[in-house]
Amino acid sequence: MARHYNLITVGVVLLTSLWLSPVASAKSPELLHVLGTVTTIDAKHVEVKTAKGPIVSVLLNKQVKFKNKMNPKSIDPPAVGDHVIIEASKDDKNKKVTAAVVHYSPMKSTSPSR
Repeated sequence: MARHYNLITVGVVLLTSLWLSPVASAKSPELLHVLGTVTTIDAKHVEVKTAKGPIVSVLLNKQVKFKNKMNPKSIDPPAVGDHVIIEASKDDKNKKVTAAVVHYSPMKSTSPSR
């Protein structure tokens, strides 16, 4: 009989955890990626023209990390014309997209000095 109660307890715990998991995740920001070419950039935001055409505005804050594919030690932001993949979060409350990491490939080639 004790074994029967243990199975019921385990079942109740599993059902409760399954019920609560969507509630907990509903409050977190939506994670997304923005891919395209930088059209505008300043200290507070970057605008990216996506492959499908629309321009997406992404907020930049002091915590954002810039990762240059050609120079991994660089912490400089991308420039207009550079290709980017931005790891961002979208806040459902205010509908704003904020960057966490900006991966980019510079389009201006630097030719080696001779």
